[in-house]
Amino acid sequence: MSNPDNTGTLGPMGRSDVVAIVQAGGKGSRMDVLTESRAKPALPFGGNYQLIDFPLSTLHRSGIDEVWLCVQYEAHSLLEQVAGGRPWDLDRTGGGLRFVLPQETSDDATEDGFATGNADLLYRIRGQIADRSPEEVIVMSADHVYSFDLEDALQTHRAAGAECTVVTTTCPRDEASSHATVTANKAGKVTGFAYKPERPTTSVIAAEIFVYDPKVLVAALEELIDRTTDDNDDDGDTGLGDFGEHLVPWFVDRGKTVAHRMPGYWIDAGRPETFMQAHRDLIDGTIDLADPRWPILTRQPQRPAARIAASATVVDSMISSGAHVLGEVRRSVIGPGAIVERGATVSDSIVFADSVIQADATVDWSIIDERVVVGRGASVGGRPRSRPVPSEKITIVGMDATVAKKSRVALGDRVSPSGRVSR
Repeated sequence: MSNPDNTGTLGPMGRSDVVAIVQAGGKGSRMDVLTESRAKPALPFGGNYQLIDFPLSTLHRSGIDEVWLCVQYEAHSLLEQVAGGRPWDLDRTGGGLRFVLPQETSDDATEDGFATGNADLLYRIRGQIADRSPEEVIVMSADHVYSFDLEDALQTHRAAGAECTVVTTTCPRDEASSHATVTANKAGKVTGFAYKPERPTTSVIAAEIFVYDPKVLVAALEELIDRTTDDNDDDGDTGLGDFGEHLVPWFVDRGKTVAHRMPGYWIDAGRPETFMQAHRDLIDGTIDLADPRWPILTRQPQRPAARIAASATVVDSMISSGAHVLGEVRRSVIGPGAIVERGATVSDSIVFADSVIQADATVDWSIIDERVVVGRGASVGGRPRSRPVPSEKITIVGMDATVAKKSRVALGDRVSPSGRVSR
């Protein structure tokens, strides 16, 4: 429900005029073979969910009901998953879920084709933002795992009269170099912003959720384009790149950017090592997806309950609906409809839907995509010595691949989708 007096303050049952832009179009190349045929936000998570469920559930819980979902790479995988917005009550005539797709137009002022970064994407839809002219625009990524009420960030933004509010979190200092670091004074004003610094000086990072004044956002994009576009560049690249390269620094330099600290858990699950760590956090209870106050909503096919046979051993693991375990599973997540046969062992791994680990096979420190067959007596992965385990030591087997009987996929190897290993 919108605020009836349109003053920009929050009403008792909802909020004023806000548009959320969920950027879900990136190729996700860091996830290697797992994203060869799907968008990264469509990756399964925790057995019954997908990464896209987290931003959309956050918006639902926060009462924001106009969502622009920006898709481009392997868009079909996301369009199927979000089911027109139905799981999040976004399938409606007014507002609701809107898909923003790459397009070719006859307008010389419009950048055609695929965006090359999330700031570049905002530039390409700046006209749509200006025409819609909401009171605030929330821009968020789609490959992070967290629980957060966006109302808190909106209140901070409005109270400060900010042009940009950066939602922040913390991470280990050595991980901060993979993100944008943020420093702020006691009043919350952002005084420093460094995008993927080689030597981070703080563990406070941007959680890739931003609240913008839409008029200033459009002005920023149009001013920056004059600085970033190469007149001799004919490929349509605006040069704006990602948010941390030009856009957010432009706002910080103006002195009207504030930080809002996100409480609780947050992780960027967009790399194999962090994707695996997020699942380990789920197993040990650091992540709670069962909190009825903050449900993660999703579209899932109906399946029967999981079956655990008398021959099975299951320790510190999560078994999804429709799975059948007859072997040994330790510290792992077994996806919907997956089968672990008698004598097989799965440890410290993630097995996606409908894969089969046949008798006497072993799977260690691996991510097994959908509909994979690991043959009888085969061996996938191994026991890495370092902790935390880096991406290059995590074995990944792509969708529909087959590991033949008694074959070996070594620690850190990659098997392409539909590939076959017979060695």
